[in-house]
Amino acid sequence: MPTRMRTGTHMALVLLTMLLGCAVFATPGVAAASSSADHAARVEPGIEVLLHDRLDLIRGKHVGLITNPTGVDPDLTSDAVLLQHTPGVHLVALYGPEHGIEGAHQAGKQVAGGARDPETGLPVYSLYGAHREPTPAMLKGVDVLVYDIQPVGARFYTYLYTMADAMKAAARAHIPFIVLDRPNPIDAVTVQGPVLEPKYASFVGEYPIPLRYGMTVGELAELFNNQFGIHADLIVVKMRGYKRSMYYDDTGLPFVIPSPNMPTVHTALVYPGMGLVEGTNVSEGRGTTRPFQMIGAPWIDGVALARALNAAGLKGVRFRPAYFTPTFSKYQGQLCGGVEMYVFDRDTFNPVVDALTLVKTIHDRYPKQFKFDASDFDRLVGNGWVREDIEKGVSVAAMRKRWQKRLDVFKSERAKYLLYY
Repeated sequence: MPTRMRTGTHMALVLLTMLLGCAVFATPGVAAASSSADHAARVEPGIEVLLHDRLDLIRGKHVGLITNPTGVDPDLTSDAVLLQHTPGVHLVALYGPEHGIEGAHQAGKQVAGGARDPETGLPVYSLYGAHREPTPAMLKGVDVLVYDIQPVGARFYTYLYTMADAMKAAARAHIPFIVLDRPNPIDAVTVQGPVLEPKYASFVGEYPIPLRYGMTVGELAELFNNQFGIHADLIVVKMRGYKRSMYYDDTGLPFVIPSPNMPTVHTALVYPGMGLVEGTNVSEGRGTTRPFQMIGAPWIDGVALARALNAAGLKGVRFRPAYFTPTFSKYQGQLCGGVEMYVFDRDTFNPVVDALTLVKTIHDRYPKQFKFDASDFDRLVGNGWVREDIEKGVSVAAMRKRWQKRLDVFKSERAKYLLYY
């Protein structure tokens, strides 16, 4: 057969195959089956379950919504838009946590209230400005408060205490408080690190829970409400299809960054430990594209530090030498030497132990340059003795043994509030 004829016949067969393929994919029954399979394969977050199955909780009521950019359905439509366009539901006010309802403000920056949401036109109240919980004026005309914000699984994330304080306000106002549950992105099984001592309670840790608490936000709300005496009229709208062993990338849901320096699930995984670096004069990587994964200072030899950490026998993790210049925060505009953390086995990785090993190693290698911000570090770690032990030369293994008893007690208390298997 001539080459031209063979080519023509081949092209005809290709076109026929493509047409047949298009016909198959255009068949309504097949398309519906594919969509149904995709739906079944992913987790349904609380907002989706609320709208499909539990509208009775908010139908005919004036609703206040505490949220931020993570409050979306699986198609990335915001809760505010969804609720505003749901017949019989009257969304009347929005409330934003740290970073603001739009998620634009940097850590620790107060957020002014009194604005209007550009998407819905609704009033927006700040819960990270003059007030940390809704005032009676903010709740005027509200019949029920709804909370939907993605957590990251670390104790010192302030959204948890925005929720707790709003629960207190709802209890005083005698209105129900609904938590739309979302996954713990770093699994809801693993529990690690020291439990906060009440003396060190603050807005980065109001209650005695460990650095990595291993619960969903709905489960945590139940624990706060019952274990610590909030006594709100609490309703948790559970997820569907969720298993507590899931990491976020197992859920089939899109990951929306919960705050400006939490860009990925990997960031969330290291954060329960690496967030402690904030309480030192070492950069935690703010002002880089790898916050909390990349740390350093102008006086650190990155090659030597990486070598020392990789020789420490830490499980599931490796460190590479890294050099970076932060665009803001600590050492803005200065070249820093340090390391970047890579997690290779998240089931054996312990972010708290590894971060304390890193802090102790820097402390020991650079005694003249390294400094703790004692107040900040102690609030973050939840006690004063970890810092003191590092300064005394106590091993991280000994520290871990010291915090284990209280951690085991927490695990027993936690078990009463678990909603998933």
